[in-house]
Amino acid sequence: MDWLGAGLMVLAGGMAAVSLWRVHRLKREVYRFTEQVERGLDDIIAGKGFPESRESEKDSLWGRCSEKLWRVHHIWEKKEEANVREKQLMKELISDISHQTRTPIANMRLYLEFLQEEEVSEKGREFLAHLEGQTEKLDFLLKSMVKMSRLEAGILHIRKEQAKIYDTIAGAVGEIVPSAAKKQIQLSVDCGEEIQVKHDKKWTEEAVFNVLDNAVKYTDSGGRIHVVVRCQEVFTKISVRDTGKGIARERQAEIFSRFYREPEVHGENGVGIGLYLARKILELQDGYIEVRSEVGEGAEFSLYLPNGTV
Repeated sequence: MDWLGAGLMVLAGGMAAVSLWRVHRLKREVYRFTEQVERGLDDIIAGKGFPESRESEKDSLWGRCSEKLWRVHHIWEKKEEANVREKQLMKELISDISHQTRTPIANMRLYLEFLQEEEVSEKGREFLAHLEGQTEKLDFLLKSMVKMSRLEAGILHIRKEQAKIYDTIAGAVGEIVPSAAKKQIQLSVDCGEEIQVKHDKKWTEEAVFNVLDNAVKYTDSGGRIHVVVRCQEVFTKISVRDTGKGIARERQAEIFSRFYREPEVHGENGVGIGLYLARKILELQDGYIEVRSEVGEGAEFSLYLPNGTV
């Protein structure tokens, strides 16, 4: 009986030792496989590609996985090359459209100036005024479409530099003054000249102008538009408040979409991409835009740019 017990204990000990050895070997293989996957992914990230598996590894788990990962990497490389070619073609197309339309529009303006100097009937003057307005609208439309296409195709690069946001706001406000003056809208700005933000001055000015242009369109004659800039903990906030008609809650999610226009202003110049462009420009600078509004109580658009260090 003692011999039987001793034998069983030896057998149990042997089985335990075998089990421990197998667990140890499995853990070692798991660690080795993890390291191989990590090295392989690092090579893909670094653009080195995948080294071919040795013949002895072809049937191993790593061999099979590395082959699949290499195929995925190869597919993505081909897709990236195709995307680069498409962007280049888009860039050439946009450039061609911009070049081809610039001359005809310039000629139309020149002919209009000549005609306006001629003696024409009262009806003719009216037609000339309409033609001039349509020419300006066409020019604005084409420029807006080119800007939008460049942003969406990724061929418009944002160049951020540490600069005073006051100068950017001043440029945007200066552009909107004539439109606001026509409607006798009072413009005011509260912005510290010392506030500096890392941003693309040209395109941020475009975004602020688009928001101001939208405010002018939706604000009745004699209204007010107030611009406030404040440096917060993480973002610098550019707030544009107006005393316009306000925006219904159900429409607030739509106003940043392409070609969206409020039904009340279809007679105004524009194609409905100003706020869309503003949103895209801010997103390209790691910022964002939001709106708060109630019908009949005006609207407040807030543009946020990440704070940079001097």
